[in-house]
Amino acid sequence: MCGIIGIVGKYPVNQALYDGLTVLQHRGQDAAGIVTCDDDRLYLRKNNGLVRDVFHTRHMKNLHGNMGMGHVRYPTAGCDSSAEAQPLYVNSPYGITLAHNGNLINADSLKEELFKQELRHINTNSDSEVLLNVFAYELHQLNKLKVTKQDIFEAVSRVHKRCKGAYAAVAMITGVGIVAFRDPYGIRPVVFGKRNTPNGTEYMFASESVAIDILGFELVRDIHPGEAIFISVDGKLYTHQCADNPVYAPCIFEHVYMARPDSIIDNISVYKARLRMGKYLAKKILHTYPKHEIDVVIPIPDTSRTAALQLAYILNCKFREGFVKNRYIPRTFIMPGQSMRKKSVRQKLNAINLEFRNKNVLLVDDSIVRGTTSKQIIEMARDAGAKKVFFASAAPAVRYPNVYGIDMPSVQELLAHNRNSEEIAELIGADWLIYQDLEDLISSCMRKGNKNIKQFDTSCFNGNYVTGDVDQDYLDHIETARNDAAKNGCETDKNTESIDLYNDRLE
Repeated sequence: MCGIIGIVGKYPVNQALYDGLTVLQHRGQDAAGIVTCDDDRLYLRKNNGLVRDVFHTRHMKNLHGNMGMGHVRYPTAGCDSSAEAQPLYVNSPYGITLAHNGNLINADSLKEELFKQELRHINTNSDSEVLLNVFAYELHQLNKLKVTKQDIFEAVSRVHKRCKGAYAAVAMITGVGIVAFRDPYGIRPVVFGKRNTPNGTEYMFASESVAIDILGFELVRDIHPGEAIFISVDGKLYTHQCADNPVYAPCIFEHVYMARPDSIIDNISVYKARLRMGKYLAKKILHTYPKHEIDVVIPIPDTSRTAALQLAYILNCKFREGFVKNRYIPRTFIMPGQSMRKKSVRQKLNAINLEFRNKNVLLVDDSIVRGTTSKQIIEMARDAGAKKVFFASAAPAVRYPNVYGIDMPSVQELLAHNRNSEEIAELIGADWLIYQDLEDLISSCMRKGNKNIKQFDTSCFNGNYVTGDVDQDYLDHIETARNDAAKNGCETDKNTESIDLYNDRLE
């Protein structure tokens, strides 16, 4: 999971890009980067760390131009490296920078093709650099001195034919404009908006609509699966469907956990979807445990709060905030290494004992992945004096890895792998545990949403990968790359020297 943003404006875009990235910070806390374009020059700043730590006043002053793009990142697999911070750049042809959210499942074979047949060198382990070089190569093959919108759309069409997996990307061609495109299944989200200024219309791309809102743009719509939208440097908009057989199958986990509740993704309100998750889960509790003995419903901050509120209302139970969150601790789900996750949970949350003492408590979380957080929070509830602790997950059991850009662990590290609800409840220390049904989760997101969506990617729950080309060899490959032993064994690049190319053309 990453966050991307791109703006073609009539005024300097450096501050707008920075503000947009801070809004998308929840999508990645590993690295951040911004590149801007002024005439035929690029200005880049990127490094490991949060947006507020990567960019200081001196950096912002050197990001010149009315066109630019940005990225916040966390690694899906492998080591943390500042070299893999985005946007990424190639000088041929034209000078292209790219920011990408997703994961290419055929990155290794593409990398081999790029090296052996197309004589392009890949400098990192990032599949985003592979995507960039495929796009650049296909654009170069058109052999044009000056690129046109038709050339750009043709290059994106060829990318769709070669690249497999999930990708929402923005690419900036120096002095030409910005193109945003989405894979033919629309797995990862990207929207665009516009705003009118005295000097003309400005356009913006972003992973979530909340960034559009915060910057005062008007949300136009989502980019369709397989579609590309090109904004020229002079502010003209062009759209084209670049895939032969696009299918709407977005990732449902965006609504469960990834996206902010104030975002609209594929014309579906994340907030409303989570309210409906709470409603369906409450009905299941009433059916399964009609004498549930619940005194109070307490959400585990922050993502589950919306579902828990609706659940408590339908159960006619008190809703209380029982945990206070330290907002300066990153999201544990996207922390590398089990030991770091265990350490961070107690630092991140503190119980309000009065809300637990002598009560039967229902804790509600958005999902259970490794179970590390769930187990410790249940222990905290008991230490605070709870008589009984029940646990509800607004999502079904996570039993399979996600291969489309979410850093779910190796399958052996998933708590629900080869276990039923009773076994999981015992492992995390709950008196009972209840999961959302998959059909109800889908209904939560489909109801009053986008009628063009006939299915979601629900692969982490049922193992059905929508692209249809994920085989056991690839699953074995990511099993090796994603397990905690591999992550803890990485030698992270600790060189804090930033990658700044302020006044030099990127060549």
